[in-house]
Amino acid sequence: MKALSKSRFKLGLECPNKVYFSNNKDIFYNSKNEDPFLKALASGGFQVEEYARLQYPEGKLIDAPYKDDNYQFFHEETKKLLNQDEVVIYEAGFLYDQLFVRTDILVKKENEIKLIEVKAKSYDPREEHTFITKTGKIVSSWKPYLFDLAFQTYVTQKSYPNCKVTPYLYLVDKTKSATIEGLNQMFRVKKESDKRTGVEVLANADSDLGENLMGLINHSETVQKIINNEFKYYDNLGFQEAINLLRSVRLENKYPNWPTSFSACKKCEFKKGDTKELAHKQSGFEYCFQKQHNWKSTEFKKSNIFNIWDFKNTTVFEQGKYFKEDLNEDDIKLKPVANKISRTERQWLQVEKERDNDFTEYFDREGFLNESSNWNYPYHFIDFETSIVPLPFHKGRTAYEQIAFQFSHHILYEDGRIEHASEYINTSPGEFPNFIFMQHLHDALIHDNGTIFKYATHENTILNAIRMQLLASNYSFKEELVQFIESISHPTDNTVNKWEVPPRDMVDLCQIIKNFYYHPKTYGSNSIKKVLPAILETSNFVRSKYSKPIGNINVSSKNFSSHHVWLSLDNGTVVSPYSMLPSVHEDMTHEEIETSLSQIENIEDGGSALTAYGKIQYTDMTKEEREKIGTALKRYCELDTLAMVMIYEHLNSIS
Repeated sequence: MKALSKSRFKLGLECPNKVYFSNNKDIFYNSKNEDPFLKALASGGFQVEEYARLQYPEGKLIDAPYKDDNYQFFHEETKKLLNQDEVVIYEAGFLYDQLFVRTDILVKKENEIKLIEVKAKSYDPREEHTFITKTGKIVSSWKPYLFDLAFQTYVTQKSYPNCKVTPYLYLVDKTKSATIEGLNQMFRVKKESDKRTGVEVLANADSDLGENLMGLINHSETVQKIINNEFKYYDNLGFQEAINLLRSVRLENKYPNWPTSFSACKKCEFKKGDTKELAHKQSGFEYCFQKQHNWKSTEFKKSNIFNIWDFKNTTVFEQGKYFKEDLNEDDIKLKPVANKISRTERQWLQVEKERDNDFTEYFDREGFLNESSNWNYPYHFIDFETSIVPLPFHKGRTAYEQIAFQFSHHILYEDGRIEHASEYINTSPGEFPNFIFMQHLHDALIHDNGTIFKYATHENTILNAIRMQLLASNYSFKEELVQFIESISHPTDNTVNKWEVPPRDMVDLCQIIKNFYYHPKTYGSNSIKKVLPAILETSNFVRSKYSKPIGNINVSSKNFSSHHVWLSLDNGTVVSPYSMLPSVHEDMTHEEIETSLSQIENIEDGGSALTAYGKIQYTDMTKEEREKIGTALKRYCELDTLAMVMIYEHLNSIS
């Protein structure tokens, strides 16, 4: 049988057309069809769910494969358990009028039901306006969760009208710290598990879990306002209207023709990009624009407005201006600033170049030279890989603290020599690596006053977080490390006990790109994964240099042989070095791969690096596999800092 589940209800709130596309998953491409298991593993979501259950150890789990045809099974099994006066149920199922929900934890006592939705999200109970703004509206980031909770409450209440249903969110409390050692390691991922989460808990009702790190928040008032249409997801769609619409789409499989909009269509996951994968599947984005705007193949070949960098003027879409060729300077609200490319100038550069099929780069040479005149050799390029874990590693640590588990460091000397000078990685599960990480970084950068480069704001944020951790610790070298952090970084907006911006504050190479350089083949993106391939298409200097083996170009490496070549061509087009990184399983036999828990084929972006670290932390694996994942992480991180060097070398070669 078919029913509107809570996952499809949430999807439909984003855009009702998405329910139709998800109904027809064999027809429509979905860029979010990533492995949800790996995603939850990286975020620690499964661990939080199992940890929450331990706070209600008497619970009964209703367990079965979650398929469209077993809604009735969950409903009937729940009904049997609810015949008891008092019961706790994990994964209770409710089916009403072809609406179906499963609840994370349900607590029944006589005719009162507590409906508890567990989320691996944190909150601060000291903050007054976490969920509702000062003006009485739902905080936008919490809207999907609260409407999800309202849907669960509605279906449960309709299924049991004689019971009082009280909805709660069960969240990680940021103000609490672990009171025991090793909490993080009590939740292990198993390849073969009888649990939906795949997490085996190395604890039981009698185990000492210390203080509960989660907080239970009653959302009865907000949920009731959602059900009563006092809070709406969209101005033109109330809660009951949404249920009726999305249920009909789900059951009748009819395209709802929900109006296109700039914000929703821009981030639609049913849109096919430049990838040639899954060529047999259709684009939901194109389907909508064919139906609603009568677009033909010629329109889809035009450069549209959806990828304009940091573009917020949604009124142009409402005016029917869908293509870059439709825009003028007033639409962009063009406003130059002195000594750099302004935000709106950068947007207009993108519009003009894509409109005119002009793929030449733009470079503010004078601005770059003026900025770089303050830099000192040797140049240091650093990149961090980090994670935030909901369950702390050690006693005294708090939930969702930043964990810095890896860095790479290249040095560019004035004579052009490039050295992969140092790196650090922690692959030992259960260790809190930040202070050792910081010592290694200190030792790598303390020997001179050369300019330090990062890419984007991440490294500065992490150093601020580690500084706070050090100040709250009894670590032996904390004063020396805090002083070092304050010598190479600046305080963020929420930093307490701010310090003066130091002369050696890290230079943000991403901001340098934004201020002085634009390449149309980045299509508005400033990501290093987009900027580097675009530069490689243009830069004669970089292409000539890095198409030779490492050993021939005065570049040292800690993770690649002297015969490794960074650049190759495919039909005249440069292949991104990231896509050429060796597989995690490069040296493993087929049998070893089959028995391995690692489902990560390649580590070529920050998301897969985070997932890899999650597997190292929570998975029981062999020493050999742990080493292979560590090697892949080191190769990836080394390329990140070398990519920064390549970008700088190109800018320098044209300045």
